[in-house]
Amino acid sequence: MKNGWRGSQVVRHGSAKAAFVGSIPTLASKSKRLCVKVFPQQRPPTGIKTGTKLVPGVTKCEQSSARRLHRNDTVRFSSKLHPMLMKTRFRLIHRGERGGQFYCVDSETGKRWSLKTKDRDAAEQIVLAKNQALRQPALNLQIAKAYLAGTDNGVTTRTWQHAIESLTNTKLGANKERWERVVKDAALMPLLPLVIIETKGEALLRAMQAGTVSTNVFLRRLHNFCVDMNWLPWPLVPKRQWPAVEYKEKRAVTLEEHQRIIAAEVNPERKVFYQLCWQLGGSQGDIAHLKGEDVDWTNNTISYTRKKTRVPVIVHLGAETLNLLKDLPAEGPLFPYLSSVRAGDRATEFKQRCGQLGIKGVTLHSYRYSWAERAKIVGYPERFAQEALGHNSKAVHRAYAKRALMKLPSLEEYEQKAAAKAEVAA
Repeated sequence: MKNGWRGSQVVRHGSAKAAFVGSIPTLASKSKRLCVKVFPQQRPPTGIKTGTKLVPGVTKCEQSSARRLHRNDTVRFSSKLHPMLMKTRFRLIHRGERGGQFYCVDSETGKRWSLKTKDRDAAEQIVLAKNQALRQPALNLQIAKAYLAGTDNGVTTRTWQHAIESLTNTKLGANKERWERVVKDAALMPLLPLVIIETKGEALLRAMQAGTVSTNVFLRRLHNFCVDMNWLPWPLVPKRQWPAVEYKEKRAVTLEEHQRIIAAEVNPERKVFYQLCWQLGGSQGDIAHLKGEDVDWTNNTISYTRKKTRVPVIVHLGAETLNLLKDLPAEGPLFPYLSSVRAGDRATEFKQRCGQLGIKGVTLHSYRYSWAERAKIVGYPERFAQEALGHNSKAVHRAYAKRALMKLPSLEEYEQKAAAKAEVAA
């Protein structure tokens, strides 16, 4: 006998197949036939049996075929296969009046949905896969990994640590430094060694619950990066299910607070640095790395390129700002010490100074909010303010200036001015 079988019965996909498909390890996918091994017995069979009960749906013709296989053989099934003989949950129907589409029906819920195909073989394979997924859930992941490994041989070993390293390598400058700090986030530590394809959405939610706003923001970016790279076949957390990002309220440094900070600062380099942040509204990293060559004394302008967006900025300088720059080096860094330390060190020094003065809720970045609000209050054109701060969108710029207090003129004054213009024109 072939394959070491003492005897075999061929059960076609259509009669008794519903009782056996998925329960016997040998399944010929092309011919859709099932081979059942026959064990020797003393008694001649009277039909295909499981214990002492006749399997429902087996015809007399099939019973006679079983007798012809071996007169002294009968078919026995292990008790472990008995649960597989239950009715399948998903079944296939064909709706000719709807373009010949095949549909899958859930026998438990009664729900029906289209399989988007008119090919019977393809439809049967989909329904068969759904039923098999219920019978052998432990093997589903292994089967999926076997298929995915055909196009990506790293799918079974790639972890979130590999993903975050690959994403970090695509960044430059300050952005790369941010991602290098993200790796050290304690909330992400349990997630990093997990294989991406084996990770469940609950693991991401736990990391966000244990972390901060920064954890939410960067984990979302990392997750989307994996989806875009096809390392995840589908999102682990749907877009609408991600926890909302809630930032702390940010505010600007007021003029009174700025004057107190300047009066209390004893370091001349830091004092001028804070004054330029107030006058130019640039980020602390951009201001700290200004050079003497960036100042155009002929046209009274200063130009630099934003480190974050690579956007060039040219700002005309007023008399007060020019007086500040005259005392700084004409060549090389304007702030030799501050340009050599980390951004965190500059921020810490500013925070300590504010703490000594009892000023709370502000950082060095608050100077950008101050500049945006001052520009809005005096009616500085929005397009100029947006360009000066290096903002690529109006929405971002308006978020910086949203807390500016505007003093609105009365409508009566505008009506009087309009009437006066009309009289002059007449």
